[in-house]
Amino acid sequence: MTSRPLAILVLYYSRHGATRRLAELIGQGIDAVEGCEARLRTVPAISTVAEATAPAVPAEGAPYVELADLAECAGLALGSPTRFGNMAAPMKYFWDGTTAHWLSGTLAGKPACVFTSTGSLHGGQETTLLSMMLPLLHHGMLVMGLPYTQPELMTTTSGGTPYGASHWSGVGGDQPVSTESRLLAIAQGRRLADTARRLRQA
Repeated sequence: MTSRPLAILVLYYSRHGATRRLAELIGQGIDAVEGCEARLRTVPAISTVAEATAPAVPAEGAPYVELADLAECAGLALGSPTRFGNMAAPMKYFWDGTTAHWLSGTLAGKPACVFTSTGSLHGGQETTLLSMMLPLLHHGMLVMGLPYTQPELMTTTSGGTPYGASHWSGVGGDQPVSTESRLLAIAQGRRLADTARRLRQA
């Protein structure tokens, strides 16, 4: 009898597709680890109009995250585009609604990492990554970055930090993910999944 693969949640918000592409690359790294499986999920956009509601199913991309996804995951990769050096409001809104899981310790002890995409090269990649770490630390997660054993960290000119994978998408969002950013995102997913597997085996 074979055991079910470990579900590694890749939770992201993407407005124009750049952060979504990073999420897919991280998922690729996760799926490369035996016994692990990426579960891509997103969050709905929010509106200043109180009556506005998002459709129950997104028109494209990953399904919306449910709180059950947090309970079922063995690890979490969290991604958002930058918004003035911070995570986007829809992602912050989601985490503001996770108090019950915080109280019960649902995520405590699980490994996590973060990733981002920016329109400008110095548009707050690192501060956005740090802002996403804060709720994960409050949830008791084991937050991990990218080590300098990844040689691309020393050669990249487009994204990638020791705090997590990143991508410079350009003002119009038309910059493709560079080779270095792609390799770093895949490596981050692989590292997260491998850590989750080792923790489960322990």
